Amino acid sequence: MLSRSLCVFCISDTSLYCRLRQELINVEGYKDVIYADSTKNPTFGIGHKITKNDPEFGNPLGTKVSTKRINEAYDADVKAAINSSCILFKDFQNLPEEVQLIILNMRFNLGHTGLDKFEKFRQAVDNRNWVEAASEMEKSNWYKQVPKRAGKLTERMRTVW
Repeated sequence: MLSRSLCVFCISDTSLYCRLRQELINVEGYKDVIYADSTKNPTFGIGHKITKNDPEFGNPLGTKVSTKRINEAYDADVKAAINSSCILFKDFQNLPEEVQLIILNMRFNLGHTGLDKFEKFRQAVDNRNWVEAASEMEKSNWYKQVPKRAGKLTERMRTVW
């Protein structure tokens, strides 16, 4: 298992961070008010699901959220996704940037527990078999649940060299 300090190192890559942010805005959206996501969870910013630990917890839908708070929540979510990915993938920090972006996008959507269930996918990534990893993505329930997002990520995985 990788140390958390090693995982946080990944976020220092400004290019990776900026590309991920733009990708997630494209698929999650960016809203400066609290709204109900597709599963009715109160959410704001770039797909940040509100939990009891958030200061926004209990605020009604439509409540305005500051840009500063959206950025804080996003930064925390990205750090959590990176740490999680470093735990789930034995050599995450040394994977090609494109693979890191795909994994982080998936982790942002699925959460740690959801991505942890992709055992054959994770094995294919650890073996650097991108075609097999893409195949495992296509076989998942996630692929059926979010076909547009999953389809784009799968095609990107298939083209990694």
